[in-house]
Amino acid sequence: MFALAALLVARDLGERYDREHPGVFDPMVEIAKPGDLAILVYTSGTTGPPKGVMQTHGNHIAAVNASKQATPVAEAWVHLLFLPLAHSFARLESFLGVAHGLTTAFAESLDKVGDNLKETRPHFICSVPRVFEKVYARILAGVEAGSPAKRAIFRWALGVGREVSRYQQRGQPTPAALELRRRIAHALVFGKLHAALGGRLQWAVSGGAPLARDIAEFFHAAGILLLEGYGLTETCPALTFNRRDKYKFGSVGQALPGVELKIAQDGEILARGPNIATRGYFKQPDATKEVFGADGWFHTGDIGRLDEDGFLFITDRKKDLIVTAGGMNIAPQNIENMLKADPFISQVMVYGDRRPYPVALITVNPDELQKFAREHGILVTDARVLVTHPKIVERVGRTIEEKNTQLQSYAKIKRFAVLPVDFSLDGGELTPTLKVKRKVVASKYMGALEDLYR
Repeated sequence: MFALAALLVARDLGERYDREHPGVFDPMVEIAKPGDLAILVYTSGTTGPPKGVMQTHGNHIAAVNASKQATPVAEAWVHLLFLPLAHSFARLESFLGVAHGLTTAFAESLDKVGDNLKETRPHFICSVPRVFEKVYARILAGVEAGSPAKRAIFRWALGVGREVSRYQQRGQPTPAALELRRRIAHALVFGKLHAALGGRLQWAVSGGAPLARDIAEFFHAAGILLLEGYGLTETCPALTFNRRDKYKFGSVGQALPGVELKIAQDGEILARGPNIATRGYFKQPDATKEVFGADGWFHTGDIGRLDEDGFLFITDRKKDLIVTAGGMNIAPQNIENMLKADPFISQVMVYGDRRPYPVALITVNPDELQKFAREHGILVTDARVLVTHPKIVERVGRTIEEKNTQLQSYAKIKRFAVLPVDFSLDGGELTPTLKVKRKVVASKYMGALEDLYR
């Protein structure tokens, strides 16, 4: 009960300070102007030196006002905040708590989120997809470990939930007979999930990374609506959001009030609005000019499309940034270049977009491979067999372990596969300038990649 007790103490202290110092905040409000710098929030720096986004008071006020209109909540609702406050997503959530008059509960730690959910019983939560993926995986693992009867009941309940979900997505009332089955399914199966999340969750927000459609549809079938949004640090941080009464799974929702979107000729998503930090990056005028542009539109670097109803679907990234399921940005080329500094390694492709952690496909230098085999008394000459030898795999693993020490925990290569042949122009894996064609390699070796996540 520590989180709840701390919450009550903090509220009492705040109320006491307000009584003892009436009007203490008024001068601060008077002094600050919308165009004044409120805070520098640094990007992750995965594509180069971190850039400090100059967010103004006006940017934050616009973001809060727009988000407030899109999030239907009631005063005094409780939300559990467990995202890092250095992240713009968490900052917006904390500001919304004040704007809506909510009770904000701060989680003790990520490890305690499960306990804190039961203690504080939030009406909604904001999270990155990785949390929902872990819950989903845990549920499925529990079902598979259960008896045949348990598995059959779960499948029946999930089927009922999916049928209810289809009616709700169309905005149609649930037929009485189906509603009765839904209640039974909730009592037998899904009620446990709701209880684990506190028992009164109305909906949840997913952001910071792409949410798999399958995950959103599963939770909706279980009676929990996941509303996905989209934005960047430069947009403080929201541009779009799915509403409780207007949502499409697989999309990141419609533009927030005051935000304009358009798709450039090359497919890049462009945006403008009062929440966008057009003052740019701190002491980086060239980077500011490149991203914010003279045309008045902010260039997101993401590729997408708008459907006939204004829902935005993100289809690709203009640059090769990887965004893990936990919302962490990783620049694969940086890691690949580090690994290729070892002469034993020829080519590398780091993979991990929307995945829990990055993995790598490795090819080895044929000459170095044969040399290593001779020096270690390995009699196999066929390269396709040789790359599977434990000593070869260990040799590549040592390099990865060494380079991992130079990387943040979320960017470390967790697993890898040594491929039997090198990437080549003839094989279609390389461009004329010998750059790896990521989509081609991923498609060609998808089986090997999937094995790395099993």
